[in-house]
Amino acid sequence: MTRSGKSVVRTSSGGQGRSLSIFAPAYEGSEELRREFGRFEGVAASPGAALAYNRVLYDLDVRAVVPAIHVPTLIIHRAGDRAVPVVAGRWLARTMPHARYVEQPGDDHVPWLGDATGLLDEVQEFLTGSRGEIEADRVLATVLFTDIVGSTERAAELGDRRWRELLEAHHAAVRHELERWRGRELDTAGDGFLASFDGPARGIRCALATCQAVRPLGLEIRAGLHTGECELVGQKLEGIAVHTGARVAALAGPGEVLVSSTVKDLVAGAGIEFDERGEYELKGVPGSWRLYAVLDD
Repeated sequence: MTRSGKSVVRTSSGGQGRSLSIFAPAYEGSEELRREFGRFEGVAASPGAALAYNRVLYDLDVRAVVPAIHVPTLIIHRAGDRAVPVVAGRWLARTMPHARYVEQPGDDHVPWLGDATGLLDEVQEFLTGSRGEIEADRVLATVLFTDIVGSTERAAELGDRRWRELLEAHHAAVRHELERWRGRELDTAGDGFLASFDGPARGIRCALATCQAVRPLGLEIRAGLHTGECELVGQKLEGIAVHTGARVAALAGPGEVLVSSTVKDLVAGAGIEFDERGEYELKGVPGSWRLYAVLDD
């Protein structure tokens, strides 16, 4: 990094994933990504070597040679980048002949996180002169939604401090079951969880186990599952399949695991039994859907 835009990365994070807050602050809440960053920190270099390397980068000054670079150059910089301040990108663009500067919104330094599609569009236009349509990555996944039944009333009954403690215990129980059944936590909002699985049977068994795990806390949850093609956006899943799962979960009763007919059909032969609950119109989702409650042994 040049002295015209000093990097804030000066010390090793020691394998704890603390560099996530610098290189991908928009994903600070992702425990999975924090673990990945921690593994990278642990194998990349020893703390002493990392510190020495950062000192070399910090002291390196290449400003004198930048005006001599005459090849066409694309400089893309996110406005809130914490690892390399945006003033460094702006300085390069002003100083380097034939440079093209694109400033994008966002705080993540890592290019494949955040709006990676917008970044690729700029690269493609720079190289080819035009932007082509880039089809979003799509994956087949089973999505699970859970939330606490009667959470508003319970929070009012317990008060803020006791409710927060109960919510923390609930979150710990849910995450334990997700890890046990190889689910991937995608989002947490209030008392609700969104997770994904690469197989619907594991998703169902995780939902049943989670219902049981929170009962000793005096809580009941509702859960809903759907399997379909989802758009992969960074670390998250989006698309109609995700909306369908949310609508299914909203119709579940206390302690109930409700699934779409798609999920039921996919787990045929897995030894899971269902009780048909009828056909429903799901708000914002085309068509009508037959739903099934999972029978707990």
